[in-house]
Amino acid sequence: MSHSTNESPRTRDDWHALAGSLSLETRAFIDDVFVDAVSGETFTTVNPATGEALAEVASCDAADAEAAVTAARAAFARGDWARLAPGKRKKALLRLADLMEANKHELALLDTLDMGKPVASSLGDTAGAIACIRYQAESIDKLYGEVAPTGEEALALVMREPLGVVAAIVPWNFPLMMTAWKIAPALAAGNSVILKPSEKSPLSALRLAQLAREAGIPHGIFQVLPGFGHTVGKALALSMEVDCLTFTGSTAVGKQLMQYAGQSNLKRVYLECGGKSPNIVFADCKELDKVASHAAAAIFHNQGEVCIAGSRLLVENSIREAFVERILKAAENMQPGDPLDPDSFMGAIVDETQHRRILDYIRQGVEEGARLRTGGQAIDGPGLFIPPTVFDGVTPAMTIGREEIFGPVLAVFGFDNEEEAIAMANDSVYGLAAGLWSQDIDRIMRVTRRLQSGQVFVNNWAGGDQTTPFGGVKQSGNGRDKSLHAQEEYSELKSVWISLAT
Repeated sequence: MSHSTNESPRTRDDWHALAGSLSLETRAFIDDVFVDAVSGETFTTVNPATGEALAEVASCDAADAEAAVTAARAAFARGDWARLAPGKRKKALLRLADLMEANKHELALLDTLDMGKPVASSLGDTAGAIACIRYQAESIDKLYGEVAPTGEEALALVMREPLGVVAAIVPWNFPLMMTAWKIAPALAAGNSVILKPSEKSPLSALRLAQLAREAGIPHGIFQVLPGFGHTVGKALALSMEVDCLTFTGSTAVGKQLMQYAGQSNLKRVYLECGGKSPNIVFADCKELDKVASHAAAAIFHNQGEVCIAGSRLLVENSIREAFVERILKAAENMQPGDPLDPDSFMGAIVDETQHRRILDYIRQGVEEGARLRTGGQAIDGPGLFIPPTVFDGVTPAMTIGREEIFGPVLAVFGFDNEEEAIAMANDSVYGLAAGLWSQDIDRIMRVTRRLQSGQVFVNNWAGGDQTTPFGGVKQSGNGRDKSLHAQEEYSELKSVWISLAT
């Protein structure tokens, strides 16, 4: 059911009314047709803010994966997308972006209902997804091949070609935006794409499939297989006919996917995995109230269910006590509420498993001697809500200071000098993001160069747009989403050497 009217929901009641009018697509999308899983199996997707079941969704497995891969391979061989003129591929993707824009409220609402994030946040995610589709579409006819330097006896060309079949496995925390980050460059490069959304948040992906078909993307080029990682996800990773696997999720699953690639056809694997990102605040900062507000949002945004969450706050000891007080004050205005209320900063935790996991980490923090300053208890009532939680006096040896919690839990560390801050920041198996706050440009450049991270935010957190690549180092993965570099991952270089008569 399309909701492309010009009337924008503005209030909590408006969003609840729109939710009540939705008609949900719950079947897999294979070769341009919505179908039940071959097995007939389904799984229940639940609204974590209320505990109510939203829908029974097709639970795909190996048989569905085989059907989708067969269709994707046939579509790629036909060439009606891979060999389509770049300008025409661009037109189709821009049409998809326009359709997403026309249905942005419905797309945002689906993610909010599915995984509990505030609808205002989902709207921002949807805008980001649309921007990503448009950016990658516009780049299609602006990327050139190369003519290599040779003597007069030869002409050497370096050509860029699509890989073939790309399987994209995306997470539940930013369902639509992460989908766009994966499929936009892969489709722009000319590949066939099979999307496996998280079983915790499949609804926006299935709606996107409807829009892709309406946009005129050829059959077999974009398909969606809802289901579980250990069934359909594993089947895609082990397929001999999948040429590339792109994934955002936990480091543990990323490692498993690399093993599957090695067991099958040595398919390319691009991973954006976990993080335990340091956010460093030096004493020379100005406007500490503003910095504290940003530092709090860096961990409490999206309920802390963010791969680049600023979960380790490193504060110079000379200002630490005063700064923590500012963090606590900022957290008071970031309490969870009804995800369908546009004024809610935080929403619900995605499911009971994640809810228990976060509370277990909080318990460990208390047991290991960290000082609990605020939060720490689940909120009573229907739904899965945990308030902003802050621990001070955290040391690198503590569990909450090392492991990714993926929830609204901030660990505050103290340091005395720049060298100690750098060592503490880099003392992690992860390297997805890092931040630093300072007015000293010399310090900024010194520290930025030494932080072991795929991206560094200076006097901001999570800054960037479609022009800058996103990804990590160490056990935070490899490869990059966003920017023109993303298309490099979904294409192959071919060298052509032509001998010339002399």
